[in-house]
Amino acid sequence: MDTRINRVDLKEKLRRQALLVGFDVAGFAPPNPPPNGHYLAEWLAAGRQGEMTWMARHVEQRQNPALMLDGVGSILVVGTNYRPPDNPLDSLQDPEAMSVAACARNRDYHLVLKKQLHQVHQWLEGEVGHPVPARMFVDTAPVMEKPLAVLAGLGWQGKNTLLVSRRFGCWLLLAELFLTLPLPPDEPERDHCGDCRRCQDACPTQALALPYRLDARQCLAYMTIEARGAFPERGRQVLGNRVYGCDNCVAVCPFNRFAPVTQKTDFLPRSELQEPKLADFVALEEGRFREIFRQSPIKRLGRERFLRNLDMALKNK
Repeated sequence: MDTRINRVDLKEKLRRQALLVGFDVAGFAPPNPPPNGHYLAEWLAAGRQGEMTWMARHVEQRQNPALMLDGVGSILVVGTNYRPPDNPLDSLQDPEAMSVAACARNRDYHLVLKKQLHQVHQWLEGEVGHPVPARMFVDTAPVMEKPLAVLAGLGWQGKNTLLVSRRFGCWLLLAELFLTLPLPPDEPERDHCGDCRRCQDACPTQALALPYRLDARQCLAYMTIEARGAFPERGRQVLGNRVYGCDNCVAVCPFNRFAPVTQKTDFLPRSELQEPKLADFVALEEGRFREIFRQSPIKRLGRERFLRNLDMALKNK
């Protein structure tokens, strides 16, 4: 690790290892403030985070990833393709169907990606022959992962605020490995959205009225997953048959046409969620709820809110 050549060589070996354990893309970002991080304060001041009060905590860390690990030298940002075999918007046309966001139809991706990051870290320590202090995150810490993915060259942050990849469209789940090794960063990807506004037009609640700015309070994903208590009045009529999340602004991105269907069984729909019907879940008891949604993001939602959403969807039939 004494020369740039050695650092470059290790970086490329580490990238290959990340792909070998199951990630579809891997890039390296510097531990610098991510692009457009200053918009966070504006977003919070406008109250667009809604009930997600944790977004207002640790703002300094979100804006400066160097504070997340003493001596951090580089950040490995990885992504996994979870594109489903079907068009997730097709289920919206069937009033009997239960619409569930593609990211929640099978195993909780937090568990899958964190296990793979552990494997990458173990390989790295074996390769260099000594412990490497590191921290790993899968959407569970004050890390602005999409802007970091931009710095790592994995894509750009689109008008839907999601990471958009020229290879995988909007179908990448992200994770990060903060390292104390100073590995050279990759080149950021420029924005290719141009004049397109399909994601904005597809949003049923106008949560993307401003490009690159999401008002979470108006978002159906927020209403079904984050909002507590009674289902928000403003989303009831447009909810349709959605019970968990909303894929509208994800699925319509034209860059999705390049993305292959995921080949990973962890992200293919489990049998109960291949063609789910609303009526099949009406009398769902706690034990059965836990059984069906074991190791699923829906389990973290909880049976009470799941049934709240289900009841609202049934009323929209």
